[in-house]
Amino acid sequence: MIIEQPAVFLRWLFPHALWRMDRHQKSVYLTFDDGPIPEATPFILDTLDRFNAKATFFMVGENAVKYPHLLEEVRRRGHQVGNHTYNHMSGMRHFTWTYLANIKKADEVLHTRLFRPPHGWIRTVQYRVLRHIGIKVVMWDVVTRDYSRLLTADDVLHNVKRFTRPGSIITFHDSLKSIEKLKHALPEALAWLQEQGYEFRIIEQ
Repeated sequence: MIIEQPAVFLRWLFPHALWRMDRHQKSVYLTFDDGPIPEATPFILDTLDRFNAKATFFMVGENAVKYPHLLEEVRRRGHQVGNHTYNHMSGMRHFTWTYLANIKKADEVLHTRLFRPPHGWIRTVQYRVLRHIGIKVVMWDVVTRDYSRLLTADDVLHNVKRFTRPGSIITFHDSLKSIEKLKHALPEALAWLQEQGYEFRIIEQ
């Protein structure tokens, strides 16, 4: 549960980041990290269309450069785009100015005020600078763990069912590690969320 839902102390450490949206509205905020890539993004987009669901895609800048048509397709279908650094860079392993330069490089392609640090690893000084320049840092309320080799597609679906609550920001991955599990888990999860009466919303800039 520590992985699937972030510990309270992390929410205290970054109190102005978005961890969960309005808990009084029966809405969820689907997010997809790491893309876009041709092996996963088209399936995700088509599945979202089937359920009339919108999502926020936190993209790696170099992937958006490689596949600009997928970046444009995400936007064309009415989804939101967020920054996930240019090279999937960990804030904990780099100096602040190096990290911020990498984010800026990605933004030259993505043009967004939304940012999610890869793995959620970010130094407090980096977080404060981003807030100061008007970047909205988006974390999560539920991690599906669709990237894990130790979990099955049914495990991913179980995580959605067990941990989702009103206002949850749910994290999936637009990646090679996740796509085989998502082929089963994503449509099943969307169907279940609809049955529970959840509305799908994007994170506004």
